[in-house]
Amino acid sequence: MNMKHSRLISTAIGLAMAMIATAQTTLYDCQKWAAENYPLLKRYELLLATTDYTVANINKGWLPQLSAGAQATLQSDVMSLPDGLKSIMSQAGYNVKGLKKDQYKVAIDVSQTIYDGGSIKAAKQAARAEGEAKARQNDVDMFAIRDRVNNLFFGILLAEDKLKLNSDLQQLLLDNCRKLEAMVKGGTATKADLDAMKAEYLNARQQQVELSSAKNSYVRMLEIFTGRQIEQPLKRPEATVPDNISTQRPELSLFNAQTRQLNARSAQLDAAIRPRLSLFAQGYYGYPGYNMFEDMFSHDWSLNGMIGMRLSWNISSLYTHKNEKRKLATAANEIENARDVFLFNNRLQTTQERMAVERYRRIIADDDEIIQLRTSVRQAAEAKLSHGIIDVNGLLQEITRENTARTQQSVHEIEMLKAIYELKDKLGIKN
Repeated sequence: MNMKHSRLISTAIGLAMAMIATAQTTLYDCQKWAAENYPLLKRYELLLATTDYTVANINKGWLPQLSAGAQATLQSDVMSLPDGLKSIMSQAGYNVKGLKKDQYKVAIDVSQTIYDGGSIKAAKQAARAEGEAKARQNDVDMFAIRDRVNNLFFGILLAEDKLKLNSDLQQLLLDNCRKLEAMVKGGTATKADLDAMKAEYLNARQQQVELSSAKNSYVRMLEIFTGRQIEQPLKRPEATVPDNISTQRPELSLFNAQTRQLNARSAQLDAAIRPRLSLFAQGYYGYPGYNMFEDMFSHDWSLNGMIGMRLSWNISSLYTHKNEKRKLATAANEIENARDVFLFNNRLQTTQERMAVERYRRIIADDDEIIQLRTSVRQAAEAKLSHGIIDVNGLLQEITRENTARTQQSVHEIEMLKAIYELKDKLGIKN
Protein backbone atom coordinates (compact mmCIF):
# COMPACT_ATOMS: atom_id res chain seq x y z
CA MET A 1 0.00 0.00 0.00
CA ASN A 2 1.51 3.36 -1.03
CA MET A 3 1.65 6.50 1.09
CA LYS A 4 -1.20 8.19 -0.82
CA HIS A 5 -3.62 5.34 -0.12
CA SER A 6 -2.55 5.32 3.52
CA ARG A 7 -3.35 9.03 3.86
CA LEU A 8 -6.75 8.53 2.22
CA ILE A 9 -7.60 5.69 4.59
CA SER A 10 -6.47 7.76 7.59
CA THR A 11 -8.60 10.68 6.43
CA ALA A 12 -11.64 8.44 5.93
CA ILE A 13 -11.20 6.93 9.39
CA GLY A 14 -10.85 10.40 10.88
CA LEU A 15 -14.03 11.60 9.17
CA ALA A 16 -15.90 8.50 10.30
CA MET A 17 -14.76 9.02 13.89
CA ALA A 18 -15.76 12.69 13.70
CA MET A 19 -19.21 11.72 12.42
CA ILE A 20 -19.60 9.24 15.25
CA ALA A 21 -18.56 11.85 17.79
CA THR A 22 -20.90 14.41 16.25
CA ALA A 23 -23.80 11.96 16.35
CA GLN A 24 -23.49 11.51 20.10
CA THR A 25 -26.47 12.83 22.00
CA THR A 26 -25.80 15.32 24.80
CA LEU A 27 -27.82 16.02 27.94
CA TYR A 28 -28.55 19.53 26.67
CA ASP A 29 -29.89 18.08 23.41
CA CYS A 30 -32.29 15.85 25.31
CA GLN A 31 -33.50 18.69 27.53
CA LYS A 32 -34.04 20.98 24.53
CA TRP A 33 -35.84 18.31 22.50
CA ALA A 34 -38.03 17.33 25.45
CA ALA A 35 -39.04 20.97 25.94
CA GLU A 36 -39.88 21.30 22.24
CA ASN A 37 -41.83 18.04 22.23
CA TYR A 38 -43.75 18.54 25.49
CA PRO A 39 -47.43 19.54 24.98
CA LEU A 40 -47.08 22.44 27.44
CA LEU A 41 -45.00 24.29 24.83
CA LYS A 42 -48.14 24.88 22.78
CA ARG A 43 -49.67 26.67 25.77
CA TYR A 44 -47.39 29.67 25.14
CA GLU A 45 -49.09 30.30 21.79
CA LEU A 46 -52.52 29.89 23.36
CA LEU A 47 -51.68 32.32 26.18
CA LEU A 48 -50.30 34.88 23.74
CA ALA A 49 -53.38 34.63 21.50
CA THR A 50 -55.74 34.94 24.49
CA THR A 51 -53.92 38.03 25.75
CA ASP A 52 -53.98 39.64 22.29
CA TYR A 53 -57.71 39.02 21.94
CA THR A 54 -58.40 40.40 25.41
CA VAL A 55 -56.38 43.57 24.81
CA ALA A 56 -58.01 44.05 21.39
CA ASN A 57 -61.46 43.81 23.00
CA ILE A 58 -60.50 46.29 25.73
CA ASN A 59 -59.25 48.75 23.09
CA LYS A 60 -62.73 48.72 21.57
CA GLY A 61 -63.85 50.64 24.63
CA TRP A 62 -62.74 53.80 22.77
CA LEU A 63 -65.12 53.09 19.89
CA PRO A 64 -68.58 54.72 19.90
CA GLN A 65 -71.00 52.59 21.87
CA LEU A 66 -74.31 51.96 20.10
CA SER A 67 -77.52 50.65 21.54
CA ALA A 68 -80.97 50.25 20.02
CA GLY A 69 -84.29 49.51 21.64
CA ALA A 70 -88.03 49.77 21.35
CA GLN A 71 -90.79 50.11 23.90
CA ALA A 72 -94.57 50.34 24.09
CA THR A 73 -96.25 51.59 27.26
CA LEU A 74 -99.74 52.09 28.58
CA GLN A 75 -99.86 54.77 31.25
CA SER A 76 -102.45 55.38 33.95
CA ASP A 77 -102.32 59.10 33.31
CA VAL A 78 -100.72 61.60 30.94
CA MET A 79 -100.01 65.30 30.89
CA SER A 80 -103.05 67.40 29.84
CA LEU A 81 -104.08 71.07 29.47
CA PRO A 82 -106.08 72.77 32.19
CA ASP A 83 -109.82 72.63 31.56
CA GLY A 84 -110.09 76.41 31.25
CA LEU A 85 -107.37 76.59 28.62
CA LYS A 86 -108.85 73.61 26.79
CA SER A 87 -112.30 75.34 26.67
CA ILE A 88 -110.81 78.57 25.34
CA MET A 89 -108.92 76.73 22.61
CA SER A 90 -112.04 74.76 21.64
CA GLN A 91 -113.98 78.00 21.27
CA ALA A 92 -111.14 79.28 19.06
CA GLY A 93 -111.58 76.27 16.78
CA TYR A 94 -108.73 74.08 17.98
CA ASN A 95 -109.45 70.41 18.55
CA VAL A 96 -107.40 69.45 21.61
CA LYS A 97 -107.26 65.65 21.66
CA GLY A 98 -104.74 65.40 24.51
CA LEU A 99 -101.95 62.88 24.87
CA LYS A 100 -102.77 59.23 24.42
CA LYS A 101 -102.12 56.84 27.26
CA ASP A 102 -100.55 54.29 24.89
CA GLN A 103 -97.12 55.49 23.82
CA TYR A 104 -94.46 53.96 21.51
CA LYS A 105 -90.77 54.51 20.87
CA VAL A 106 -88.03 53.04 18.63
CA ALA A 107 -84.71 54.53 19.78
CA ILE A 108 -80.97 54.56 19.08
CA ASP A 109 -78.38 55.80 21.61
CA VAL A 110 -74.77 56.65 20.74
CA SER A 111 -72.10 57.32 23.38
CA GLN A 112 -68.45 58.27 22.88
CA THR A 113 -66.03 58.15 25.81
CA ILE A 114 -63.81 61.21 26.14
CA TYR A 115 -62.22 60.51 29.53
CA ASP A 116 -62.52 57.18 31.33
CA GLY A 117 -60.30 57.85 34.32
CA GLY A 118 -57.63 55.51 32.93
CA SER A 119 -59.87 52.42 33.11
CA ILE A 120 -59.11 51.16 29.60
CA LYS A 121 -55.36 51.63 30.02
CA ALA A 122 -55.43 49.90 33.40
CA ALA A 123 -57.51 47.04 32.02
CA LYS A 124 -55.00 46.48 29.17
CA GLN A 125 -52.10 46.47 31.62
CA ALA A 126 -53.95 43.99 33.84
CA ALA A 127 -54.65 41.71 30.87
CA ARG A 128 -51.01 41.74 29.78
CA ALA A 129 -49.83 41.18 33.37
CA GLU A 130 -52.18 38.21 33.73
CA GLY A 131 -50.92 36.73 30.45
CA GLU A 132 -47.30 37.20 31.54
CA ALA A 133 -47.94 35.56 34.93
CA LYS A 134 -49.51 32.54 33.21
CA ALA A 135 -46.57 32.33 30.81
CA ARG A 136 -44.09 32.43 33.72
CA GLN A 137 -46.07 29.68 35.46
CA ASN A 138 -45.74 27.70 32.26
CA ASP A 139 -41.96 28.28 32.44
CA VAL A 140 -41.95 26.71 35.91
CA ASP A 141 -43.95 23.72 34.70
CA MET A 142 -41.67 23.30 31.68
CA PHE A 143 -38.55 23.51 33.84
CA ALA A 144 -39.70 20.47 35.82
CA ILE A 145 -39.17 18.37 32.68
CA ARG A 146 -35.39 18.71 33.08
CA ASP A 147 -35.33 16.58 36.23
CA ARG A 148 -37.19 13.73 34.52
CA VAL A 149 -34.91 13.91 31.49
CA ASN A 150 -31.81 13.95 33.73
CA ASN A 151 -32.92 10.79 35.53
CA LEU A 152 -33.39 8.94 32.25
CA PHE A 153 -30.15 10.28 30.73
CA PHE A 154 -27.95 9.32 33.69
CA GLY A 155 -29.81 6.01 34.02
CA ILE A 156 -28.74 5.21 30.45
CA LEU A 157 -25.14 6.26 31.17
CA LEU A 158 -25.01 4.01 34.23
CA ALA A 159 -26.50 1.10 32.27
CA GLU A 160 -23.89 1.61 29.53
CA ASP A 161 -21.07 1.53 32.10
CA LYS A 162 -22.46 -1.57 33.76
CA LEU A 163 -22.81 -3.29 30.39
CA LYS A 164 -19.17 -2.53 29.60
CA LEU A 165 -18.08 -3.85 32.99
CA ASN A 166 -20.28 -6.89 32.48
CA SER A 167 -18.60 -7.52 29.12
CA ASP A 168 -15.17 -7.31 30.80
CA LEU A 169 -16.37 -9.66 33.54
CA GLN A 170 -17.64 -12.18 31.00
CA GLN A 171 -14.32 -12.08 29.17
CA LEU A 172 -12.45 -12.59 32.44
CA LEU A 173 -14.66 -15.52 33.43
CA LEU A 174 -14.40 -17.00 29.94
CA ASP A 175 -10.60 -16.78 30.08
CA ASN A 176 -10.63 -18.59 33.42
CA CYS A 177 -12.98 -21.22 32.01
CA ARG A 178 -10.43 -21.94 29.28
CA LYS A 179 -7.64 -22.17 31.83
CA LEU A 180 -9.69 -24.57 33.93
CA GLU A 181 -10.50 -26.69 30.91
CA ALA A 182 -6.77 -27.10 30.33
CA MET A 183 -6.24 -27.83 34.04
CA VAL A 184 -9.01 -30.44 34.02
CA LYS A 185 -7.33 -32.17 31.08
CA GLY A 186 -4.03 -32.02 32.94
CA GLY A 187 -5.60 -33.44 36.09
CA THR A 188 -4.87 -30.36 38.25
CA ALA A 189 -8.53 -29.27 38.53
CA THR A 190 -11.85 -31.04 38.80
CA LYS A 191 -14.87 -30.79 36.55
CA ALA A 192 -16.78 -29.29 39.49
CA ASP A 193 -14.32 -26.39 39.48
CA LEU A 194 -14.94 -25.82 35.79
CA ASP A 195 -18.71 -26.08 36.26
CA ALA A 196 -18.62 -23.46 39.01
CA MET A 197 -16.72 -21.04 36.74
CA LYS A 198 -19.10 -21.73 33.83
CA ALA A 199 -22.11 -21.15 36.10
CA GLU A 200 -20.70 -17.77 37.11
CA TYR A 201 -20.09 -16.95 33.44
CA LEU A 202 -23.70 -17.83 32.56
CA ASN A 203 -24.90 -15.73 35.49
CA ALA A 204 -22.96 -12.77 34.05
CA ARG A 205 -24.63 -13.34 30.67
CA GLN A 206 -28.04 -13.22 32.39
CA GLN A 207 -27.08 -9.95 34.04
CA GLN A 208 -26.18 -8.61 30.60
CA VAL A 209 -29.70 -9.38 29.36
CA GLU A 210 -31.23 -7.62 32.36
CA LEU A 211 -28.97 -4.58 31.95
CA SER A 212 -29.68 -4.39 28.21
CA SER A 213 -33.41 -4.56 28.87
CA ALA A 214 -33.21 -1.80 31.50
CA LYS A 215 -31.12 0.40 29.20
CA ASN A 216 -33.50 -0.12 26.29
CA SER A 217 -36.43 0.85 28.52
CA TYR A 218 -34.65 4.07 29.55
CA VAL A 219 -33.79 4.85 25.94
CA ARG A 220 -37.35 4.24 24.80
CA MET A 221 -38.78 6.50 27.52
CA LEU A 222 -36.25 9.21 26.64
CA GLU A 223 -37.21 8.94 22.96
CA ILE A 224 -40.87 9.36 23.91
CA PHE A 225 -39.97 12.45 25.96
CA THR A 226 -37.83 14.02 23.25
CA GLY A 227 -39.74 12.84 20.18
CA ARG A 228 -36.35 11.98 18.65
CA GLN A 229 -34.31 8.87 18.01
CA ILE A 230 -31.52 8.83 20.57
CA GLU A 231 -28.08 8.25 19.05
CA GLN A 232 -25.89 6.01 21.19
CA PRO A 233 -23.61 5.99 23.01
CA LEU A 234 -24.61 9.11 24.91
CA LYS A 235 -22.03 11.82 25.38
CA ARG A 236 -20.97 12.00 29.02
CA PRO A 237 -21.35 15.58 30.30
CA GLU A 238 -18.45 17.44 31.89
CA ALA A 239 -18.07 17.26 35.65
CA THR A 240 -17.74 21.02 36.16
CA VAL A 241 -19.29 22.49 39.29
CA PRO A 242 -20.83 25.96 38.67
CA ASP A 243 -19.06 28.85 40.39
CA ASN A 244 -22.12 31.10 40.32
CA ILE A 245 -24.31 30.32 43.33
CA SER A 246 -27.02 32.89 42.57
CA THR A 247 -30.38 31.33 41.74
CA GLN A 248 -31.76 31.87 38.25
CA ARG A 249 -34.81 29.66 38.62
CA PRO A 250 -37.99 30.53 36.64
CA GLU A 251 -39.92 30.68 39.92
CA LEU A 252 -38.31 34.07 40.62
CA SER A 253 -39.62 35.44 37.32
CA LEU A 254 -43.04 34.03 38.25
CA PHE A 255 -43.01 35.90 41.58
CA ASN A 256 -42.04 39.12 39.77
CA ALA A 257 -44.83 38.64 37.23
CA GLN A 258 -47.36 38.00 40.00
CA THR A 259 -46.27 41.22 41.72
CA ARG A 260 -46.72 43.17 38.48
CA GLN A 261 -50.15 41.61 38.11
CA LEU A 262 -51.13 42.93 41.56
CA ASN A 263 -49.82 46.39 40.63
CA ALA A 264 -51.98 46.33 37.51
CA ARG A 265 -55.03 45.43 39.61
CA SER A 266 -54.21 48.29 41.95
CA ALA A 267 -54.19 50.67 38.98
CA GLN A 268 -57.64 49.36 38.01
CA LEU A 269 -58.95 50.13 41.50
CA ASP A 270 -57.61 53.68 41.26
CA ALA A 271 -59.21 54.14 37.85
CA ALA A 272 -62.57 52.89 39.15
CA ILE A 273 -62.95 55.85 41.57
CA ARG A 274 -62.32 58.53 38.93
CA PRO A 275 -65.17 60.30 37.07
CA ARG A 276 -66.06 59.53 33.45
CA LEU A 277 -66.83 62.05 30.73
CA SER A 278 -68.56 61.18 27.46
CA LEU A 279 -70.52 62.65 24.57
CA PHE A 280 -73.88 61.16 23.74
CA ALA A 281 -76.59 61.39 21.11
CA GLN A 282 -80.08 59.99 21.43
CA GLY A 283 -82.73 59.68 18.78
CA TYR A 284 -86.08 57.96 18.54
CA TYR A 285 -89.09 57.65 16.32
CA GLY A 286 -92.36 57.37 18.13
CA TYR A 287 -95.18 59.01 20.00
CA PRO A 288 -95.15 61.34 21.85
CA GLY A 289 -92.14 63.39 20.83
CA TYR A 290 -90.27 66.01 22.75
CA ASN A 291 -92.87 68.64 21.64
CA MET A 292 -95.73 67.25 23.72
CA PHE A 293 -97.85 70.35 23.27
CA GLU A 294 -98.04 69.71 19.54
CA ASP A 295 -98.70 66.01 20.13
CA MET A 296 -101.88 66.99 22.08
CA PHE A 297 -103.37 68.14 18.81
CA SER A 298 -101.92 65.38 16.60
CA HIS A 299 -101.21 61.77 17.45
CA ASP A 300 -98.70 61.30 14.63
CA TRP A 301 -95.31 59.66 15.24
CA SER A 302 -92.26 61.91 14.85
CA LEU A 303 -88.47 61.87 14.82
CA ASN A 304 -86.79 63.25 17.94
CA GLY A 305 -83.20 63.63 19.01
CA MET A 306 -80.71 65.26 21.37
CA ILE A 307 -76.96 65.50 21.84
CA GLY A 308 -75.04 66.36 24.94
CA MET A 309 -72.19 65.68 27.33
CA ARG A 310 -72.44 63.39 30.33
CA LEU A 311 -70.29 63.38 33.48
CA SER A 312 -70.66 60.34 35.73
CA TRP A 313 -68.92 59.40 38.94
CA ASN A 314 -69.53 56.14 40.75
CA ILE A 315 -69.05 57.36 44.31
CA SER A 316 -69.96 53.95 45.73
CA SER A 317 -66.57 52.60 44.56
CA LEU A 318 -65.02 54.59 47.39
CA TYR A 319 -66.81 52.40 49.93
CA THR A 320 -64.68 49.33 49.15
CA HIS A 321 -61.58 51.01 47.71
CA LYS A 322 -59.52 50.98 50.89
CA ASN A 323 -60.31 47.35 51.73
CA GLU A 324 -59.61 46.23 48.17
CA LYS A 325 -56.22 47.95 48.39
CA ARG A 326 -55.53 46.16 51.66
CA LYS A 327 -56.41 42.84 50.04
CA LEU A 328 -53.89 43.52 47.29
CA ALA A 329 -51.25 44.48 49.86
CA THR A 330 -51.91 41.19 51.69
CA ALA A 331 -51.60 39.27 48.43
CA ALA A 332 -48.30 41.05 47.73
CA ASN A 333 -47.03 40.01 51.17
CA GLU A 334 -48.04 36.41 50.41
CA ILE A 335 -46.01 36.52 47.17
CA GLU A 336 -42.97 37.87 49.02
CA ASN A 337 -43.38 35.19 51.67
CA ALA A 338 -43.57 32.52 48.95
CA ARG A 339 -40.40 33.99 47.41
CA ASP A 340 -38.58 33.85 50.77
CA VAL A 341 -39.70 30.26 51.36
CA PHE A 342 -38.58 29.24 47.88
CA LEU A 343 -35.16 30.89 48.27
CA PHE A 344 -34.71 29.32 51.72
CA ASN A 345 -35.53 25.82 50.46
CA ASN A 346 -33.45 26.40 47.34
CA ARG A 347 -30.40 27.32 49.46
CA LEU A 348 -30.88 24.13 51.47
CA GLN A 349 -31.15 22.03 48.31
CA THR A 350 -28.13 23.60 46.62
CA THR A 351 -26.09 23.13 49.80
CA GLN A 352 -27.08 19.46 49.91
CA GLU A 353 -26.13 18.97 46.26
CA ARG A 354 -22.76 20.69 46.75
CA MET A 355 -22.03 18.47 49.75
CA ALA A 356 -23.06 15.42 47.71
CA VAL A 357 -20.65 16.41 44.93
CA GLU A 358 -17.79 16.83 47.41
CA ARG A 359 -18.63 13.51 49.06
CA TYR A 360 -18.49 11.69 45.74
CA ARG A 361 -15.23 13.44 44.85
CA ARG A 362 -13.60 12.12 48.01
CA ILE A 363 -15.02 8.63 47.44
CA ILE A 364 -13.91 8.55 43.80
CA ALA A 365 -10.39 9.57 44.84
CA ASP A 366 -10.02 6.13 46.51
CA ASP A 367 -11.84 4.09 43.86
CA ASP A 368 -8.83 3.75 41.52
CA GLU A 369 -6.60 2.49 44.31
CA ILE A 370 -9.27 0.05 45.50
CA ILE A 371 -9.64 -1.33 41.96
CA GLN A 372 -5.86 -1.69 41.59
CA LEU A 373 -5.68 -3.60 44.86
CA ARG A 374 -8.65 -5.81 43.98
CA THR A 375 -7.14 -6.52 40.55
CA SER A 376 -3.83 -7.43 42.13
CA VAL A 377 -5.55 -9.76 44.60
CA ARG A 378 -7.57 -11.37 41.82
CA GLN A 379 -4.50 -11.91 39.67
CA ALA A 380 -2.73 -13.45 42.66
CA ALA A 381 -5.73 -15.72 43.21
CA GLU A 382 -5.55 -16.84 39.59
CA ALA A 383 -1.90 -17.71 40.07
CA LYS A 384 -2.70 -19.56 43.31
CA LEU A 385 -5.43 -21.52 41.55
CA SER A 386 -2.96 -22.55 38.86
CA HIS A 387 -0.67 -23.89 41.60
CA GLY A 388 -3.51 -25.53 43.51
CA ILE A 389 -3.15 -23.26 46.55
CA ILE A 390 -6.80 -22.08 46.55
CA ASP A 391 -10.00 -23.47 45.08
CA VAL A 392 -12.28 -21.97 42.44
CA ASN A 393 -14.63 -20.48 45.03
CA GLY A 394 -11.78 -18.40 46.40
CA LEU A 395 -11.00 -17.06 42.93
CA LEU A 396 -14.66 -16.35 42.20
CA GLN A 397 -14.89 -14.33 45.41
CA GLU A 398 -11.96 -12.18 44.33
CA ILE A 399 -13.40 -11.77 40.80
CA THR A 400 -16.72 -10.69 42.32
CA ARG A 401 -14.98 -8.22 44.64
CA GLU A 402 -13.00 -6.72 41.79
CA ASN A 403 -16.12 -6.39 39.63
CA THR A 404 -18.00 -4.84 42.56
CA ALA A 405 -15.21 -2.29 43.02
CA ARG A 406 -15.34 -1.35 39.33
CA THR A 407 -19.13 -1.15 39.43
CA GLN A 408 -19.00 1.05 42.52
CA GLN A 409 -16.56 3.39 40.81
CA SER A 410 -18.93 3.74 37.86
CA VAL A 411 -21.90 4.32 40.15
CA HIS A 412 -19.98 6.96 42.10
CA GLU A 413 -18.95 8.78 38.92
CA ILE A 414 -22.49 8.80 37.51
CA GLU A 415 -23.98 9.82 40.85
CA MET A 416 -21.49 12.69 41.09
CA LEU A 417 -22.40 13.83 37.57
CA LYS A 418 -26.07 13.59 38.44
CA ALA A 419 -25.52 15.63 41.61
CA ILE A 420 -23.66 18.31 39.61
CA TYR A 421 -26.49 18.67 37.12
CA GLU A 422 -29.12 18.55 39.84
CA LEU A 423 -27.19 21.44 41.42
CA LYS A 424 -27.34 23.30 38.11
CA ASP A 425 -31.08 22.65 37.95
CA LYS A 426 -31.55 23.95 41.50
CA LEU A 427 -29.68 27.12 40.47
CA GLY A 428 -31.55 27.36 37.16
CA ILE A 429 -28.33 27.21 35.12
CA LYS A 430 -28.69 25.99 31.56
CA ASN A 431 -26.44 23.02 30.80
